[in-house]
Amino acid sequence: MNISKRQNALLLALLICLPIIALIHLFVGQIDISFTDYFDSIFNFDDRNASHLISRELRIPRMTMAVIAGAGLSIAGLLMQTLFNNPLAGPYVLGINSGASLFVALTIMTGIPFFTSDLGIVTNALIGAFLFGLIILFFSTMVRMQISLLLIGLMLGSFTSALVSLAQTASDAQELKIFTMWALGSLQKVELHQLPLILACFGASILGAFLVVKPLNALVLGDKEARLLGTNIKRVRLVIILITAIITGVVTAFCGPIAFVGLAVPNLVRILFKTQSHAILIIASILIGAMFILLCDIAIQLIEPHFIMPINALTSIIGAPFVILLVLRRLK
Repeated sequence: MNISKRQNALLLALLICLPIIALIHLFVGQIDISFTDYFDSIFNFDDRNASHLISRELRIPRMTMAVIAGAGLSIAGLLMQTLFNNPLAGPYVLGINSGASLFVALTIMTGIPFFTSDLGIVTNALIGAFLFGLIILFFSTMVRMQISLLLIGLMLGSFTSALVSLAQTASDAQELKIFTMWALGSLQKVELHQLPLILACFGASILGAFLVVKPLNALVLGDKEARLLGTNIKRVRLVIILITAIITGVVTAFCGPIAFVGLAVPNLVRILFKTQSHAILIIASILIGAMFILLCDIAIQLIEPHFIMPINALTSIIGAPFVILLVLRRLK
């Protein structure tokens, strides 16, 4: 991995900033909690201590999920953009997020015990994301213009929204309330006992992304050139879709749909680092994506006494103008 002094300095700055922002995130809130309370909540937990409960059951899982959601969705967007050679590709725009959302919606509204468990919800989210990823991959072999693929992704999103609406009309009030709260997007629903499953899926996805760095670098040159370099295009495509499905499925299952992170962050990383080396792009996307969601959630907690804002709304407010600027920049 060839890395310039400028890129090295940027990565170092990001590595320093991320833990600082994560610590700030832990200490933001209406209730003041000391560092000692955080330490004791992990190593000397007392379930009668309110500070220990808030630290262990609310703030630590929320901070961890913010890092995972930001980093994971950014990696998913980076992989999608490289796979389809399209800077406007992403799990949300191409409908992969919609597939996970559809299956989670059906999961919540079935009322079947297995499907409403953590494992059931994650499994269905993964199936939905992977299935819709394969659908997009299939259509990508049939269309020549990039805009056509984006339109297909948007139509898939509209199609899934219609199916979700039909499911909502057939659900009872309690199921509808649960789904509505989930669809708004939130990082505070994750519980401590769920983190091992989430971290395992996230770790496997990141490892998978680093294992396909060489094929990703080859895909930048085009499919023909990648084949000449010995890349198995079909296998790489399936691996990328699988990694994207795991990340998108897990984040969507536990946090609800979060828009624009997978689209905006990888493009910002490319602008900042000016490289096509995916080893650098992956590391930078992890760091910037995690910081982006942490900062968004810090803002949400600061305005929480006045009104509640879903994480999906804030990422859209920030991400949508950035994408518009990106499109205008490309048109020039």
